[in-house]
Amino acid sequence: MRRRAVPFAAVLAAAALVGLLVYGVAQKSTNRTLDQAVAKGAAPAAPDRPLPVLDGDGRRTLASFRGKPVVLNFWASWCTPCRQEAPLLEKAQKRLAAHGGTVVGITFRDTTPDARAFVRRYGLTYPSLRDVDGKLAEDYGTRALPETFVIDRSGRVRAISRGVVSQRFLDSALTEVGA
Repeated sequence: MRRRAVPFAAVLAAAALVGLLVYGVAQKSTNRTLDQAVAKGAAPAAPDRPLPVLDGDGRRTLASFRGKPVVLNFWASWCTPCRQEAPLLEKAQKRLAAHGGTVVGITFRDTTPDARAFVRRYGLTYPSLRDVDGKLAEDYGTRALPETFVIDRSGRVRAISRGVVSQRFLDSALTEVGA
């Protein structure tokens, strides 16, 4: 009887460890809550945190852009696909500005000098903020770059592009938010 108890206890302990492992992996998985809501036609509130301004002093929040359509783009100077989409985002900036909106760049785990050099190199005219600790990116479920979120005038996420944006995506999303 005792011999059976030992293997049963070992199996039970192994099952508990596997359960903990699965739980841990599930807790560390990418947050795609925004994606699910947008896919269902909902417009979730855009996460917001005060972030340092890249080219200046002080901090700014997305709430300061409320009332304007916003294309929020997470990028970094070391991100090769970010270089590819920079001209499209600058073109979107011109379209948005004509409708009272803006692109807002969020540098993700990048150095300030490198990020500023990227802005100069690509002639970006829209504001950029620094997500130094990655918390805002985490709120958006961002783990890879680039990622773009289109936010309407009331501060709600209307469209998401995980990966390089296309002109087609931008045209469709900007039309949806009135730009």
